[in-house]
Amino acid sequence: MSFTPLVLQPNLSYYPPTFTCCSKPSFRSREMPQKVLGSNFSRRRVGGIAAMVSILLAQEVIFGQEVAEGFELKMVAPGQAFEEAMSEIRGHAQALLQIKSLIESESWGEAQKVLRKNSAYLKRDIYTIIQGIPGNERPELRKLYSNLFNNATRLDYAARDKDASRVWQCYDNIVVALNEILSRI
Repeated sequence: MSFTPLVLQPNLSYYPPTFTCCSKPSFRSREMPQKVLGSNFSRRRVGGIAAMVSILLAQEVIFGQEVAEGFELKMVAPGQAFEEAMSEIRGHAQALLQIKSLIESESWGEAQKVLRKNSAYLKRDIYTIIQGIPGNERPELRKLYSNLFNNATRLDYAARDKDASRVWQCYDNIVVALNEILSRI
């Protein structure tokens, strides 16, 4: 018994290929030209896609490898290195605690400005440090981070309302949270 190889060949006599994409509109019937078979793309969208593809394909040829890699749009969260955050955190913590003199003099507006500025720097530092430490140490620091900045927000609102007792309570909570964070890193 011999086997002949099975070869699949299309029978083009039954299905002739059609390459026409549009027909010329008739001025009498005012018909619109037919769209490309099975597509729902407008000419503008097709042109836009073609332009983007040509830019992406020509990127390396035109600009070279170094510039082509410069077009990567990665999301970089902290914007600083772990070592940089470790070296700056104590200075930013001290700057945040300097609002004590403003609270004592009841300069509420100035205290809010200093609090917002320095807490933003400290928040960036602590976030970067949390991302750089081993995963098993992160939950504790995240909890302290949350506690610290929730109290900073509460202090901001209390200063806005000129509520001295709440301001001092939040300030004390900030000092405790900062000491706890700095002792763990």
